[in-house]
Amino acid sequence: MLSGERKEGGSPRFGKLHLPVGLWINSPRKQLAKLGRRWPSAASVKSSSSDTGSRSSEPMAPPPPHVELRRVGAVKAAGGASGSRAKRISQLFRGSGTGASGAGGAGVPGTPGAAQRWASEKKLPELAAGVAPEPPLATRPTAPPGVLKIFGAGLASGTNYKSVLATARSTARELVAEALERYGLAGSAGGGPGESSCVDAFALCDALGRPAAGGAGGGEWRAEHLRVLGDWERPLLVQELWRARPGWARRFELRGREEALRLEQEAFGAADGKGTGAPSWRPQKSRSRAASGGAALASPGPGSGSGAPAGSGGKERSENLSLRRSVSELNLQGRRRRQQERRQQALSMAPGAADAQMGPGDPGDLDQLSQCLIQAPSNHPYFLLLQGYQDAQDFVVYVMTREQHVFGRGRTPSSCSGSPAPYVDTFLNAPDILPCHCTVRAGPEPPAVVRPSRGAPVTHNGCLLLREAELHPGDLLGLGEHFLFMYKDPRAGGSGPVRPPWLPARPGATPPGLGWAFSCRLCGRGLQERGEALAAYLDGREPVLRFRPCEEEALLGEIVRAAASGAGALPPLGPATLLALCVQHSARELELGHLPRMLGRLARLIKEVVWEKIKEIGDRQPENHTEGVPEVPLTPEAVSVELRPLMLWMANTTELLSFVQEKVLEMEKEADQDGLSSDPQLCNDLELCDEAMALLDEVIMCTFQQSVYYLTKTLYSTLPALLDSNPFTAGAELPGPGSELGAMPPGLKPTLGVFQAALELTSQCELHPDLVSQTFGYLFFFSNASLLNSLMERGQSRPFYQWSRAVQIRTNLDLVLDWLQGAGLADIATEFFRKLSIAVNLLCVPRTSLLKASWSSLRTDYPTLTPAQLHHLLSHYQLGPGLRPPPAWDPPPAERDVVATGDIFESFSSHPPLILPLGSPRLRLTGPVTDDALHCELRRLRHLLWDLEQQELPANHRHGPPVSTPP
Repeated sequence: MLSGERKEGGSPRFGKLHLPVGLWINSPRKQLAKLGRRWPSAASVKSSSSDTGSRSSEPMAPPPPHVELRRVGAVKAAGGASGSRAKRISQLFRGSGTGASGAGGAGVPGTPGAAQRWASEKKLPELAAGVAPEPPLATRPTAPPGVLKIFGAGLASGTNYKSVLATARSTARELVAEALERYGLAGSAGGGPGESSCVDAFALCDALGRPAAGGAGGGEWRAEHLRVLGDWERPLLVQELWRARPGWARRFELRGREEALRLEQEAFGAADGKGTGAPSWRPQKSRSRAASGGAALASPGPGSGSGAPAGSGGKERSENLSLRRSVSELNLQGRRRRQQERRQQALSMAPGAADAQMGPGDPGDLDQLSQCLIQAPSNHPYFLLLQGYQDAQDFVVYVMTREQHVFGRGRTPSSCSGSPAPYVDTFLNAPDILPCHCTVRAGPEPPAVVRPSRGAPVTHNGCLLLREAELHPGDLLGLGEHFLFMYKDPRAGGSGPVRPPWLPARPGATPPGLGWAFSCRLCGRGLQERGEALAAYLDGREPVLRFRPCEEEALLGEIVRAAASGAGALPPLGPATLLALCVQHSARELELGHLPRMLGRLARLIKEVVWEKIKEIGDRQPENHTEGVPEVPLTPEAVSVELRPLMLWMANTTELLSFVQEKVLEMEKEADQDGLSSDPQLCNDLELCDEAMALLDEVIMCTFQQSVYYLTKTLYSTLPALLDSNPFTAGAELPGPGSELGAMPPGLKPTLGVFQAALELTSQCELHPDLVSQTFGYLFFFSNASLLNSLMERGQSRPFYQWSRAVQIRTNLDLVLDWLQGAGLADIATEFFRKLSIAVNLLCVPRTSLLKASWSSLRTDYPTLTPAQLHHLLSHYQLGPGLRPPPAWDPPPAERDVVATGDIFESFSSHPPLILPLGSPRLRLTGPVTDDALHCELRRLRHLLWDLEQQELPANHRHGPPVSTPP
């Protein structure tokens, strides 16, 4: 049975067409290649191991010869021996000027090595007066090793601590795993895949604070500082080497990793921007003008626990800040003098600044003025803000720091817990800005490209932008109802347009008469110029076909109907070229959701037309004939005429399907770049595209089935002549390789005529080479199976297996293969005629040689024949009157059951499946249209669209198409 059914559901089916030889063609769906997804990664927060890390960049004097430098582990093992950097730095903040010097006491104030330390540390004892000195590390009482309290602050409110066993080598990650086991949140201590993911979700935090009521015994714990420990830090060493100051307490807390990083970031932002006692001379935190995106540091709100405590705690914190500031204020006078010069320079450049006075009590004016005096970058494209939404927050210049720049809206706090947001370079906090609003790509070579996201209102030079467009320096880009930018690219130099396209009219140009009233206000072209441009488009040879969505159905129907009727002299792939131009216009100019709907409408139109053609051929070639009326076999000429429309649609649909697949891949690639791979609307569009491509698959499958059906039906009546005809006629010479069809023996001409008609038909229709090979592959498969079955059937009833008859069949088969070699089909024919050739070769073996062979040797020499087929040929071979097959031809006992139950006939259901071709389409959509017939049809469709547009206008506004004036 030859059917057009598909194994996969979801698309309409063609009807079933019966074939006597039992053909069924599989229809595998091609899956589109998926690009790797790019997901936006959360900004990582880098935590330092201690506050003293910032001093590592200051120069240090080399230690004395007797000082031994050890690793951190070695220092801990030695009981806090001197020489470690941690000890030296901790002694800088002691109030005693005569601190005890240990074995490594170089650099401690009061020791001979103090002269080699920083000179500014001479003030440290005076500034830190009143602070109780800490005992040296070597004399500190250490806590019993192996016990560490970990509070579950991040697990539940008021959770008590759990004691865990720790050593000097225990890392924070190991203690987190042990603590989770104690809290009942993890499996075994050994760890496993599930436990590893649980450990990754939590972090060990070093919290510093004091009870709210004062003292260490009572009251609720109130954390003032929080730091996330690295996975490989050693908490026991941190607790020992960095002790809290008097009145403060340290403890380790178990919190969720994301929550801990957020709290650490908020604490850092509060200390950097609004901390108590912050230096008054420190400039405000500058806002980035390049990309203006990223995670902003939030200020701590009330109740966050990051403010300075009242009373003595605030005083101590102020003293600590002043202590740190005192070192850098040694050269403050010179810095203030330079800032004053910069302030005067900024005042001289600011408008109206001559009468303004800047007093010493305005520390933020300098930073504000410096932000107003913006110098554009010289090596990066940027956007100049012409209109914004919030003047206090909007920048003037937005620099493109990457080749791809994404405009979008910042995430609200309520949306932070949802799915990951797409990467955004510039945040625009207007109500009509989408999370991913617009994407601009500016590579090393111009022009740049701007692409709006789905549903995002974007204008380009005053016109609504629906698809991707080129962006030139000087173009205006509007985002939503509030933002308006001008694109600038200093790398382009003077290559940009001299006159921006959005100017209303040419400066200094006189209005061109009465037509100026009808000129386009955006482009400034007059009515005559617009008419000439329209006339050049209507009659031009550019492969472009523009239409409005309301004209799409009429345009597609006209192209499909004209191709089905055969009107005009279009080239074979002309319909696919015109339809591809429609798809290209929809993909470039119309809205994002239009292309999937258009593909579905186009696929349904093609399927309806093809089905009507199949019904027409079926009515002219019925399967059941009237009784008493002899059936007239199809001739090669008749079958070529009948199959030409189907072959043309198979060729055009194949190229159109390849073109559509490229567009769908581009759609997926753009979605991946914008981070919208999981957008429900995009998923719906892709499903519509899959359904449309499934219909096109079905059209190709059905046209292929019908083509091979009628070709094999014609071959069915011509193939028996290869077994019956005698090529050695009196006075005739056998034709050589590459001979014409007329030189072949009469018995071979009908079969070769069908092959030649199929070859000419596929060449005239410009069928894809892969489909041509598969078409002839099926024809040769059918010929091989049909001839072999006839050979097996004839040997049962009458003497047929003779050496003389086998030589005739071998000669006919060789002549057919030689002719197919001249046609370029030798490889395919040799592969599919192999089994018939092996069977005929066995019959061509001389009788004397055949009698000497045994069953095992024959199975080795003819492996393609099944045991049942080999036994059938040997048992019915004509050895002569009264001679029976020798016992050596009998199969062994192990194969007798296979011989008795095996089938000697070939099955027609073992044919190879049809595989649709892959690769780029062969349609030529670049450069001018060179084919005159295709250009004529393109002009006719353009004028048809012009007429449809004119019919919507009032009668007094209609006019014919403009005619371009000769130069």
